[in-house]
Formats: sequence, structure tokens, C-alpha cells
Amino acid sequence: MPMTALPNQMHYVVAREPGDADVLTLTTGPLPVAQDHDLLIRVLVAGVNRPDIMQRRGLYPPPAGASPVIGLEVAGEVVAVGRSVTLFKVGDRVTALTNGGGYAEYCIAPATQCLPWPTGFDAIQAAAIPETYFTVWANLFQHGRLTRGESVLVHGGTSGIGVTALQLAREFGACVYVTVGSEAKALACMALGADAAINYKTEDFSQKITELTAGAGVNVIIDIVGAPYFARNLASLSMDGRLVQVATMNGNKVEQFDLLRVMQKRLVITGSTMRPRTSTEKAALAQALRERVWPVLSAGRCKPQIYATFPLKEAAKAHALMESSEHIGKIMLEVAR
Repeated sequence: MPMTALPNQMHYVVAREPGDADVLTLTTGPLPVAQDHDLLIRVLVAGVNRPDIMQRRGLYPPPAGASPVIGLEVAGEVVAVGRSVTLFKVGDRVTALTNGGGYAEYCIAPATQCLPWPTGFDAIQAAAIPETYFTVWANLFQHGRLTRGESVLVHGGTSGIGVTALQLAREFGACVYVTVGSEAKALACMALGADAAINYKTEDFSQKITELTAGAGVNVIIDIVGAPYFARNLASLSMDGRLVQVATMNGNKVEQFDLLRVMQKRLVITGSTMRPRTSTEKAALAQALRERVWPVLSAGRCKPQIYATFPLKEAAKAHALMESSEHIGKIMLEVAR
């Protein structure tokens, strides 16, 4: 049931056509309708993520039944609940991994993909959690099987994924190496607890990993770059190492690689994307985060790093900033106060 009478119309961001950031514009339309297992959320803040850029370009269409509106994570206030929802009530403050629709004043999300704000978090910090934390937990700790005492190389150390992977790996007892593109980014990662930061513009990361690990290599690599790094990633892994691919920003086609290296080192090559997962799979990730990660966040031992916040109407500027790769951490859209 709704908390109070809701407006008939809302503002949201639409991409007029596939293209550059300037195709994004603010428009108005009807509110989405919560189904039996959904929450309707009055959005306070939405997060900006690389999949949003791909969707704007026409390269990452929403799955069947999902909102065509861009935006995969929000924080806000519950204003209506579906008939089958028991986890939350009207008035609760939640952060949500959405299936789309985040760049809007109101958004629906399955209740099982929503979590309460961690203790001490504001709306901006809460909205910065879902996309990267769901992704990192699934890929680094489930697919990558990172455990205490192991080592991990995180490519793109100051990206949203990178900062999250760095902090969680450190928190759960791993040795963390990162790649970055500048000295300022290296210093930022070291301040967050990285054991070493490798500037990929001035050093070959695979050679540096060989030096840092005395030739042993790292147990896990989490990569967002793709094809250009593939061979060097394999060379950087230890025996029984795991390469986890979470994005392919610079290409997804590897022409050839040495299968013998995979066999000799017993390597595992895996990866995943979050959006196509079923609601049941996402619900399981939400529960794991609530049990394992929420206590860490509420204790203040990990926290999203917020680089910039824009009003919703300036979503194009937020996308342009993300595409510049100048940011360290998350870029956010403030929707309401």
C-alpha cells in the first residue's frame, strides 16, 4: 500500500537515441507500478555505472520485462510495497540493486534485491553500494574463491569495482595489488590499503607482479579491461590461479592464447555479468552481503569513495566524467533531497 497519495507523473532521464552522453535528457512520464514482490522507491540518489554507458550507446539492452530507463542502483524511501512483500514496509530507507529504472524520481525493485542503509550511511553513500558490491562479492569471492592469506590483482583500482574489490579483499585478509593510470590514483589506492599500486602507463604489470611475488604470481585477478590484458593476466597468475573477467572495456575478442599455460598452471578462467542473473540469484547475493558485508560497512571499515555528485538533470555530465576515466570511486546522481 502507498504511504500517501503519489504524483501521477515523475521526472526521469531518457536517451533519445544511441550515442554520446549528450543524447541524455530529462523528461516526464508515469510512475512505474510495483508488482506483488516489488517495492516502489522514491529515489533520493542513483549511482552511475559502466553498464549505464553501454546501455546509452545501445550496446547493453535491458532484459525482457526490465525498465528501459537507465540506472541499476538507487537509495531512497519505500512509498509502496507489493502484496507479497514482508521484508520491508512503507517508510523504510533502502538501497536497491534494480533491474533498470534508476535515473528517475521513482523506481521499482524486487524486495529481495533491496537492503537497509548500513548504519551511519547517508543516501549518497547507500546508493553507491549495490552495483559494485553485488558484482565484487559474486565475482571475487564466489567465482574467484578469494580467501584469507591469498593475493589478488585488481585492474582499474580506482574504478567503482576496483575500490570495492580493494577494500573488501583487504578486509577479508588478502594481499591486494592494483593497476592505475596516474600517481594520484596510486596514492589513493595505497591510502585505501593496497599493498602495491602499479602504473600501467609506465610499468608492465605482469613484470611487476613477478617482482612483487618473487615469481609466484597472484592467486586471483579481477579484470575490467579485457583482451589486451589477457595473455599478461595468465602470465601473472600463480599455480591454481583464477582469472575473473567482469568487463571488457578495451575488447572482448582474444585471437589466440597458450592453452598449455592454462594446463600447466591449472588455471581457471571465469567471469560473469550481473544484470542477466535471475531474481533468485540476486536475492542470494543480497543475503550474503547482509550477513558478511553489512557488518563491515556498519562498523565503518569499508565505505564507498564518492568522487562527484550531479543533479539528475545533469546525467550527461556524469556520463562524460565517467568516460573520461578521471574519477576515483563513484559518480552519483542526486534525485531528491
